Amino acid sequence: MTDWSTAGIPSLSGKTVVVTGATGGLGYETAMALAGAGAIVILTGRDDAKGLRAIEGICERFPDALIAYEHLDLASLASVADFAGRFAADNEWLDLLVNNAGVMALPKRQQTEDGFEMQLSTNYLGHYALTARLLPQLRRARAPRIVNLSSLAHRSGAINFDDLHSKHSYRPWRAYCQSKLAMLMFALELQRRSVAAGWGLMSLAAHPGYARTDLIANGPGASTVQSRLGRLLQPLISQSAAEGALPTLFAATSPDAEPGGYYGPNGFYELKGSPGPARIMPQAKDLAAAAMLWDASATLTGVSFDEIAAAA
Repeated sequence: MTDWSTAGIPSLSGKTVVVTGATGGLGYETAMALAGAGAIVILTGRDDAKGLRAIEGICERFPDALIAYEHLDLASLASVADFAGRFAADNEWLDLLVNNAGVMALPKRQQTEDGFEMQLSTNYLGHYALTARLLPQLRRARAPRIVNLSSLAHRSGAINFDDLHSKHSYRPWRAYCQSKLAMLMFALELQRRSVAAGWGLMSLAAHPGYARTDLIANGPGASTVQSRLGRLLQPLISQSAAEGALPTLFAATSPDAEPGGYYGPNGFYELKGSPGPARIMPQAKDLAAAAMLWDASATLTGVSFDEIAAAA
């Protein structure tokens, strides 16, 4: 997979794809490449105006793109349920789900309408609920894949089961690292449970390394001295959003991607470079913690994979 690029994406004609958080950055570049390969792509986001601009941008490059925008706020379980209902009404199957949407290191703790800490909700719990609700459509596809966006930040993450929502102690980066660790653990656990239950899913994860996106540029401390120094070093240690999307695209489309695989840039510290297998930290491989997180997620969201699979 050395020097893998979008040229390696096979034809996706007839494939239906959902990409969350696709109105900019990594999600937009992911949706662009998938549309260019012939997929029927549904972009989702919270900002409808940005969604329409994203559609226009993709159609400028690929005039024949089969692409649409749907409103979806991952920080709202009601919005997740509403989107899943609309999708099920219009689509019999789903070939690929890219769980990309995210927020990063919010300076002050924010709580969603469901009572969840915002980063855990947007980055993880919303995606857990979305994936479960779309399980019937995924299972009807010939070779369904789910790709979760994790991060190098998972290396510093820990799941604080005693204070998942950071009500007693909130630190922006700690909450972000927890959410990205949760996304990786979810991908690995979903693959294990799919095999055990016979769901037929291929679950993977990816991270972009250090990609230059609005998530970075508009993040906390964007005007600090440390951040300004970081921008000076960016040409050496970072890559574009399009390059950062390559590990996701590899996981989503390559016949060489493996079930339960985790992919990222293959350069120094996995900051930039062509897609390759990424390092998974020991805490992401903790089977007992993964099972606890899965059960906690089902309880918090009120959405059960097993119940949905049984009812389908």
